[in-house]
Amino acid sequence: MDTAFTRLVGCTVPLQQAGMGGAASPDLAVAVADAGALGMLGMPMAPAAAVAEVLESVGGRTSGPVGVNFLMPFLDRDAVAAAAGRCRLVEFFYGDPDPALVALAHEGGTLVGWQVGSVDEARAAAGAGSDLVVAQGVEAGGHVRGQVALLPLLDAVLDAVDVPVVAAGGIATARTVAAVLAAGAAAARVGTRFLATAEADVHDSYVDALVAAGPEDTVLTTTFSVMWPDAPHRVLRSCVEAAEAIDDDVIGEMEMPGGARMPVARLSPPCPGRGTSGRTDAMALYAGQSVGAVHRVERAADVVRELADGAEKLLARGH
Repeated sequence: MDTAFTRLVGCTVPLQQAGMGGAASPDLAVAVADAGALGMLGMPMAPAAAVAEVLESVGGRTSGPVGVNFLMPFLDRDAVAAAAGRCRLVEFFYGDPDPALVALAHEGGTLVGWQVGSVDEARAAAGAGSDLVVAQGVEAGGHVRGQVALLPLLDAVLDAVDVPVVAAGGIATARTVAAVLAAGAAAARVGTRFLATAEADVHDSYVDALVAAGPEDTVLTTTFSVMWPDAPHRVLRSCVEAAEAIDDDVIGEMEMPGGARMPVARLSPPCPGRGTSGRTDAMALYAGQSVGAVHRVERAADVVRELADGAEKLLARGH
């Protein structure tokens, strides 16, 4: 499946794994890259030295393309400079496109992607020099930038920019991958499905909740806004109900790189990883409306193969 995305990024599958905060572990990014897609690391608030160290390690483990996702509200420009030249793609999200940031990444020889939620933001991202744009529909799990469903947003963004467009939001099956490719996307971005993989850094209770949930069990909310106010995000409704039913200011601890532990405040954005303790049911359990496609824990490579092979067959049949 040769597309503008695969040619640009240097992969064999038009698929990008979402950079889902701490859940997007090095093990997950490596497994996805080895399977032929674009693996992504999520390293929110990681210092430049840590970013460089992780990317050096990942680069020694896979010859496939790996990128890093940076959240604009927590941006460290030194971390961006550390990533530039050590990965294939630097991606930015949740802030106005900034030509200076794009230039900083390009100086290191790294491609730049910008995830957007509107046509105007897509035009700004392309105008700032981004090499690709990720159009995120409101169906997506995690933090959501726009207010429009994926297919109408994708259609409008494709008309507005000349760079490759990756479709994101509610994609977790071969049918939905085929649908966005047929609609003109250069690749599909998948997040929720990769949460329930052996390589993702996700607490067992979180995985169990994903497996049990359907599309109607997600909600777009601003509940988990401590440290990140007024930023809508899609989570499982059950975690909102659990968080609102307790009064404690601190509900657990999470493991940080290097083994240190950090308290988790009630209504704060971190999702529970394997090393998290406490009321994991009351922490942010991000999930897109595609969560109904999560049935069990799988290997990341198997997910990539299922989505890619299934989409290719569907497209070859013309439906």
